[in-house]
Amino acid sequence: MDLRERCLRCCQPVLVCFKKTRSAEDTRQAVRRKDIEVIVNPHARQTGPGVSLRPLAVEKTDVYIALYDYTARTEEDLSFSAGDKLEVLDKSAGDWWYAKALTGLRVARRGYIPANYVAPVESIDAEPWYFAETKRLDAEKLLLAEGNQHGAFLIRNCESQKGELSLSVLDSRTVKHYKLRRTDSGHYYVSKTKPFETIKELVAHYSQQEAGLCVRLGEPCKKIEAPQTHGLSYNTVDQWEINRTSIRLLRKLGAGQFGEVYEGLWNETTAVAVKTLKPGSMDPKDFLREAQIMKKLRHPKLIQLYAVCTVGEPIYIITELMSNGSLLEYLQKDNGVKLRIADQIETAAQVAAGMAFLELQNYIHRDLAARNVLVGENNICKVADFGLARVFMMENENVYEAKEGTKFPVKWTAPEAINDNKFTIKSDIWSFGILLYEIMTFGQMPYPTMSNYQVVQRVPTGYRMPCPPHCPKVLYEIMSDCWKQNEQERPTFETLQWKLEDFFDMDVSSYDDANRY
Repeated sequence: MDLRERCLRCCQPVLVCFKKTRSAEDTRQAVRRKDIEVIVNPHARQTGPGVSLRPLAVEKTDVYIALYDYTARTEEDLSFSAGDKLEVLDKSAGDWWYAKALTGLRVARRGYIPANYVAPVESIDAEPWYFAETKRLDAEKLLLAEGNQHGAFLIRNCESQKGELSLSVLDSRTVKHYKLRRTDSGHYYVSKTKPFETIKELVAHYSQQEAGLCVRLGEPCKKIEAPQTHGLSYNTVDQWEINRTSIRLLRKLGAGQFGEVYEGLWNETTAVAVKTLKPGSMDPKDFLREAQIMKKLRHPKLIQLYAVCTVGEPIYIITELMSNGSLLEYLQKDNGVKLRIADQIETAAQVAAGMAFLELQNYIHRDLAARNVLVGENNICKVADFGLARVFMMENENVYEAKEGTKFPVKWTAPEAINDNKFTIKSDIWSFGILLYEIMTFGQMPYPTMSNYQVVQRVPTGYRMPCPPHCPKVLYEIMSDCWKQNEQERPTFETLQWKLEDFFDMDVSSYDDANRY
């Protein structure tokens, strides 16, 4: 027996579906026994005690598709594979969502998932060929990587014009780029003679025929690796202190001014980097105060701080793991000497992007150098150790005195910081100029023929390092700008970022403009 009426507010058909009832009294009993089909609606019309008439149309569920594989790190997480569909039930945890698997090996199971691993079904973000924030040079590296064949392609956001898209295509061993234009009616095109209502239709068309492109579109570009999750898991995002026993140190990666660095494993599931600080080097309270700020500083070009262990010594700082170690080591090894000038400039641009974000947050690094930049796959660079120098300065004031043989990084430090202990974002700019020198000399020590004492004596009087061999003049001009005696005349990191990125701002406008390459 079905009871049909129309909603008083929207006039849509409404239905209460009875499984075993014949009368109004039976209806009330059915509600109590839950024999009635309940469909939630914000403006359901009440027909009697305990009975609601609900619209037949059910609100669409929040369904997402997995872009990457994810293996659960805690018992509360949900594992899934790329391509699985998931219904998101709760987004209140921010970067970690509570979801139910709709397909795959764990269908119907529930748990927390990283929000940046999924995209709405049927959205452009769910397409395997969409690489949203990928820059032109990164697109070339991805397409030229092993595994991609002739015709591999990706679509990305255009760097030079916000809101526009670019198509990057692998033609043999060359990558060519096209801007995807839009007509006044909103249709997309490579050539004005062939517009398409959607990007998907455009891709489908050029997957069937070249039609003016350099090559027919083949398989989407391979995605090298999944992105970093925000935090180790949903319940550690706001929980700073973790149990020391949850960290297992695997192998030593290096050592520096603040302590030693290890590759580690958290919860026997997740690879991390572990920096162990020298015992007695800082007050845990001071460090935790700074760490609260550091954890909020989230940017693709900054190393993500996951957690800390401050109960007992040594203090552990748990961060994301970068496979190629420090930029200094990377430059000095085989990987470094094989870098092209474009790779070196791109490295500098990535560091400038991370520092521009710190600049925007009114935050100072205080120890910017190649040793404090880490490198991952495909020459991805991220600034590390921001904030640590400040904590050390609070507890070890003598560490930053300009004296020969001390731990003060004299050759990276601006004159005003050496002489007056005055650290600002402009002193970071000076250090960036030194970092540029390191990049262009493949990790050579700055002021190679001079001692720290000589640097302290000569730099304030106007001495500057000469242009490194094979360094383009325009890059040396940027270094020189960073080393202006008057700190107010030095550029901002925002300016440095766009100057360096301008080297790669060469997207073509369209096929019709006949300037593809």
